[in-house]
Amino acid sequence: MITFHRYADVTAALADPALVPTPAEPGPPGTMAWLRSTVARFSTGEAHARRRALVEADLARLDPTTLRAATTNADARLDPRHVVVRALAQALGLSDPDAVAEAVALAATTYFGGDDPAADAAVAWLVPRTANTASEAADADPLEVAANRIGLLIQACDATAGLIAHTRRADGTGQDSVDGLLRETLRHDPPVRVMRRVAVAATRIGGVEVAAGELVALDIAAANRDPELFTAPDLFDPSRSGPEPLTFGAEPRVCPGRAHALALAAGVLAGTPVTVEPEPAEDAPGTDDRDPAEVVTGMVGRVLDLAATWVHWDGRPRPVDDRVYTPHKAVRRVADHLVDHLAELEARLAGEETIPDHWHASMVTTAADTAPFTRIDLDEARSRLTRLARIWANRLGALTPEQLDHSPGRGWTFRQLAFHVSGSDYYAEAVGDLTPPTRRDPS
Repeated sequence: MITFHRYADVTAALADPALVPTPAEPGPPGTMAWLRSTVARFSTGEAHARRRALVEADLARLDPTTLRAATTNADARLDPRHVVVRALAQALGLSDPDAVAEAVALAATTYFGGDDPAADAAVAWLVPRTANTASEAADADPLEVAANRIGLLIQACDATAGLIAHTRRADGTGQDSVDGLLRETLRHDPPVRVMRRVAVAATRIGGVEVAAGELVALDIAAANRDPELFTAPDLFDPSRSGPEPLTFGAEPRVCPGRAHALALAAGVLAGTPVTVEPEPAEDAPGTDDRDPAEVVTGMVGRVLDLAATWVHWDGRPRPVDDRVYTPHKAVRRVADHLVDHLAELEARLAGEETIPDHWHASMVTTAADTAPFTRIDLDEARSRLTRLARIWANRLGALTPEQLDHSPGRGWTFRQLAFHVSGSDYYAEAVGDLTPPTRRDPS
């Protein structure tokens, strides 16, 4: 996979007809696989033009000002995903917009990959409720209309609600204009950080040769912080001027719903204080009576036990859920997780706001991730992860019971953070035990 980071290169790649979205595998009508293969987002050529026209026709009927007013007056206690989807469904004239919002939230969980019977059931429920062709061309396929209308709602559910959450996280003062906050959040902390493409023909981007069939990652987050175009790119500055962030894409595939998404988000933000909200209690990690320091060090021990077998890796990434993992990627993600939450813990103890992470996380597999995993790499991983685990253990061991369970700042308690971090062995389990069969203990 080739990854482009510069603003100019990402813009060129988005405009290059040889680079198209990764096609989705088709499935039976009414399933998530069918939906992915039928929406404009994952289509190319004539099918993309036809399906995009359906989305544009829907959006042309919607007034962004009206959408903004609808979300401004929404119940502040509701999940922003529910608020924006309900407002959009109501504006589209769909019956029972609250039920539509609930179904869309279920469907959205596997929109970018994966299988879930609940998501399939949600799509099947949505199809007959979104296939009204009264406002479409006479020859429009009702199923294609439904698929792209559902896709529009899912985009609102995930991307728009993500933009709202990131904007709230970025500014807790409420001193800046909502519009300025949104625009800078799109640049500084975009809800969609990477776009993927596949080359249908050989091409060249920024001096890099891209062979036909090559997978390409467009690092939107990095492009939006390109120092060649943005002064002090890591500074969050709502008064900033400059080129448009690439979060909504670029011509010829720029998102047609940009104005509508911003209106929906602005309404929610204008109607409620722009503050960081605590994690819902039901989403908090479970804890028990184990020493949290031992929980973290035990996780690292399990990771390193598996890593010791990765010197036998055959070079093939391991697909898990909708991602792929390699030994180097697993080590990277475990280290990222340890650093991220340790930084959060320290900031909260110091009475400071936590700095949002900007990891590219598991959605990107870098060239370094695919390198062979040697015994030297194993030694490096042991040194890095063992020291991180020791820092965690020392910090947790110095905390009082009050600090562990009634921790300062917003978010989970520090005990919950430790138990959450202990789940980082997921990344190592994704690669697994690579001990050759002939060397395994038969017991």
